[in-house]
Amino acid sequence: MKINLLSCDAQRPDRRAIAKCIVEISNVGDSLAHELTNILLEGDAVDIEVKDKISGSALRALRKLDIDYEIME
Repeated sequence: MKINLLSCDAQRPDRRAIAKCIVEISNVGDSLAHELTNILLEGDAVDIEVKDKISGSALRALRKLDIDYEIME
């Protein structure tokens, strides 16, 4: 499943938790996850591919971190 991470509405976003979440739900490494987190927190959208087996828990994890997303496919 492909999702588009639109923004993070948390008052004080936890960069490390967001990067860890991206690593756990997609097939990217730590350094790329940190880079994607920085892009997201700067206000730009980020596309990621979510592992199909954990798509439900991935979406819950994103909501818990106050990340707005849209499902692409």
